Amino acid sequence: MGEPGQMGMGYSDQQFIVMMIPHHDGAIAMADLALTKSRRPEIKALAKSIKASQTKENAQMRAWYQEWYGQGVSPWGPGSSWGWQGGMGPMGMGMGGGFMGNMGTNLTALSTAPDFDRAFIEQMIPHHQMGVMMASMAQTNSQHPELRQLQQAMLRVQSDEIQQMSQWYRSWYGKP
Repeated sequence: MGEPGQMGMGYSDQQFIVMMIPHHDGAIAMADLALTKSRRPEIKALAKSIKASQTKENAQMRAWYQEWYGQGVSPWGPGSSWGWQGGMGPMGMGMGGGFMGNMGTNLTALSTAPDFDRAFIEQMIPHHQMGVMMASMAQTNSQHPELRQLQQAMLRVQSDEIQQMSQWYRSWYGKP
């Protein structure tokens, strides 16, 4: 087992995987909603891409975790042994007033939003910003080059998606 307390300002590889899988699960759940509720083909295409890439990344991280730590990924939760340094807390940031129950977002509020596409962008941008921050911080201490490479890909893809959603938001709603 790794030493969770020795991560300083970054994440250990083990912690990163344990935290990123449920974070991805939140984005995948949002993407699933978008595939049925969005009225814009751009959002549906983005949702399809998010679902595919993050499902694949989760499978890869689960496989590495099994290989590196000899066990399946156990979920983060109350009573788990993961200590947090670096002042972040266990992903307790809200997004658009929503609760990150599945390290995702408030799916109920999203599914009942009067303008789904607008609410999707308003929640997915900060969700991706959190993912970018997590992947960026994790690279500092990453022990596995293949995980570092995946983190760099996450940074690129999610940063590009943030830019695209920001552009759509300005274009469709006239606000930054």
